[in-house]
Amino acid sequence: MEWTGARYADAPTAECAQWISAPPDRVWDLVSDIHLMPELSGELQSVEWLDGARGPAVGNRFLGRNEHPALGAWETISHVVACERPREFTWSVGDPEHPTATWGFALEAGDGGTLLRQWARMGPAPSGLSRAIERMPDKEQKIVHNRLCEFETAMTTVLAELKRRAES
Repeated sequence: MEWTGARYADAPTAECAQWISAPPDRVWDLVSDIHLMPELSGELQSVEWLDGARGPAVGNRFLGRNEHPALGAWETISHVVACERPREFTWSVGDPEHPTATWGFALEAGDGGTLLRQWARMGPAPSGLSRAIERMPDKEQKIVHNRLCEFETAMTTVLAELKRRAES
């Protein structure tokens, strides 16, 4: 992926894809299980549904606890903004109308399997990354580039593990 010159205000997006030899319903069960994600992520430490929710549905909220060597530890509240079994699962971090980030999975059936895409878009609301940019505005493009590279690396790992689990 190419992100040269990307600025936070441009809401840059990273996306990765993985072919999985399993039907979309099987893959959906994995990507929509928020409790599985901390096992697959180095940054996401734990998650829990809020307000008595027991699973994914538009409007449901969940608490995420994260940790990153350069950014420290933080908690977020995410809102499910798209949930269509077995095609899409998307959540916005913070205010769903003005999120600090939006993450999603898109599933496409074909040829006896599933093309799974995971994507993450920064902003438009300020985030922890925004604070780093404020401290070093001359390095904004490098900061954004590095974070998008981290997103891509993490998504590649997550997708590979989802493939392994779905195909086993």
